[in-house]
Amino acid sequence: MISPTLEDLGFELVRLAVLGREVPTVQIMADRADGSLITVEDCERISHAVGAVLDVEDPIPGNWTLEVSSAGIDRPLTRPKDWERFAGHLAKAEVMVPVNGRRRFSGIVLGATEEGGRLRLDDGSEVVLPFRELRKARLILTDELIAATRALMVPEAEAVEGEDGELASKPAGKGRKTPSRRH
Repeated sequence: MISPTLEDLGFELVRLAVLGREVPTVQIMADRADGSLITVEDCERISHAVGAVLDVEDPIPGNWTLEVSSAGIDRPLTRPKDWERFAGHLAKAEVMVPVNGRRRFSGIVLGATEEGGRLRLDDGSEVVLPFRELRKARLILTDELIAATRALMVPEAEAVEGEDGELASKPAGKGRKTPSRRH
């Protein structure tokens, strides 16, 4: 019910988590379908639309809190397309069942196969981490990742010229959470 709502708005679901018991928090991490970075205004739009759907469908009894955010620069790698998109960047991952005697890995993302995400490890060897066994995987913040992400941070229409003639972003925080309490 959440993915179709996001898709109608031009977004994709990166991760969904429900945390807590008495007043659960529904955490939604989303991307723009076009690959550009999500804005605070995007989070607000998603929050209103998904909040309305959750109010109507009522999958969570009682009160709950909705948090919407971008995936961020050091984002999780949750889908095969994430592994493809961020090939060449450093990531760390943990699997539930050991692969080659290990559960934790760090290396350069090489893409994805049908079976799993591919990493080149420090020793030069390659490993495929089965998607069904991935506990977590995320990019590691590096200068290269920041440089690659910088181009996506500000849509051209939102860029403003600074005093030095350089393009800069309008103040607003990418990736801020937009919480809203629902009943």
